[in-house]
Amino acid sequence: MVARDRQRIDKWLFFSRAVKSRSLAAKLVVAGRVRINRDKAAQASDMVKPGDVLTITLERRIFVWKVLNTGVRRGPAEEARTLYEDMSPPPAPKDGSVPDAIPALREAGSGRPTKKERRQTDRLFGEE
Repeated sequence: MVARDRQRIDKWLFFSRAVKSRSLAAKLVVAGRVRINRDKAAQASDMVKPGDVLTITLERRIFVWKVLNTGVRRGPAEEARTLYEDMSPPPAPKDGSVPDAIPALREAGSGRPTKKERRQTDRLFGEE
């Protein structure tokens, strides 16, 4: 017997537009990329209810969503946004550098040889 205020995690992820299909949602859960209240969701049939906090790992992003409501259908994006409250940390800077990082230093001439230096080395070993 299923309570009305609970829903399967794969259906909820599909209705909230976190993934494109319900089968992808099930694969995401089975792969261990979804946590419900800090516990890994073991299977797609695990239930979520309003008030649960989900941690979802998708590609290079981590989403932290608080479940506000269970879904009825996969509707437009505005309707899907009413199902959760986004508590995710801000995304990392796009330039990929760490703020306050010290730039890598190397001595001039170290590293790969230039074309001229490579030709000199080849001549030295008699490989022309």
